[in-house]
Amino acid sequence: MSNICFLIGDISHSGGTERVTTIIANAFISKNEHVYILSLSGGEPFFEQNSNIINDCLFNEKVSMRSNFFTAVLKIRNYLIKNKIDTLIVVDSISCVFTVPACMGLKVNHICWEHFNFKVNLGTRFRDLGRWMAAKWCTKIVTLTERDKSFWIEKYPKINNKIFVIANPSLFGNFDHQPTLESRTVLAVGRLDYIKGFDLLLEAWALVCKEVDERWMLNIVGGGQEDANLKQLAQNLAIETRVIFSGQQKDVDSFYKKASIYCLTSRNEGFPMVLLEAQSYGLPIVAFDCDTGPAEILLNDENGYLCKQGQVSNFSSAILKIISSEDRYQNFVKSAFRNSKRFKIETITKRWQDMLSD
Repeated sequence: MSNICFLIGDISHSGGTERVTTIIANAFISKNEHVYILSLSGGEPFFEQNSNIINDCLFNEKVSMRSNFFTAVLKIRNYLIKNKIDTLIVVDSISCVFTVPACMGLKVNHICWEHFNFKVNLGTRFRDLGRWMAAKWCTKIVTLTERDKSFWIEKYPKINNKIFVIANPSLFGNFDHQPTLESRTVLAVGRLDYIKGFDLLLEAWALVCKEVDERWMLNIVGGGQEDANLKQLAQNLAIETRVIFSGQQKDVDSFYKKASIYCLTSRNEGFPMVLLEAQSYGLPIVAFDCDTGPAEILLNDENGYLCKQGQVSNFSSAILKIISSEDRYQNFVKSAFRNSKRFKIETITKRWQDMLSD
């Protein structure tokens, strides 16, 4: 039995990173490991955790790379020593800026878990620095996709023997649910910010609305800084009566069950959990083929369509193609259920265990 610590920015957030961290942490607990989740800042966990997981937080407010650097390094180091941590899993490569110096001289299995696309630094060079430090000093690096692994190796060829690909697991088994075109609902779930590309989805939906009857609706589930802008865009496109903004929801089960099709228009992704969820409900998917993520989940022309990044007209045509054929729709539903089995939690947990023991 070992002590495993996940270091994360803020476990109280409701995003895919926080969700999958919780899933893997719960899985390790079921394997009789001692599990800690250490947030740099934040509050109570958003997603349900096993009661044996120990949650701690370093700071009350968001951490500054500059003003909090030395304090954060010292606090992390003291935490690792105090709790006799054997394995530290750093959720997001940017935090390796703190953990690499914190682990110096300690016998800690130091894992960098990359949740983003290597080609994207989200506007901060500290993420580039964290990746360089991870490549040089971390014991192992875990990426979510083969494509992202290739990006890492292209930049840092010497890490070839210590980088592993482990996809995110699906929290769900296949549901006893049969989606249907009769629901006449296209669903999208996610944080309302620029990277998630909901503006592109609204533009595509405006084209779809010209071709389908007025009973078809787009339901967007999520909250974020672009909420007001997106609602204004829907008005500008004259589709405000064809779009439902449902806000952030803790339980999205009912939304998936009422949907006919799932759409993802992200400009960048790591490994979109929402696609795993959508497949578990048997939903055909239309997604942009951004650098990493969708192409390793979605089987093009089998359970949905991959569209060239940013091509709104192509995206709308893919939605219409699914809507137009009941036979094609039902074949996509069957394929979605089959494909979702690749991401069962048991399969993914074993890959983590094999990687840690290697």
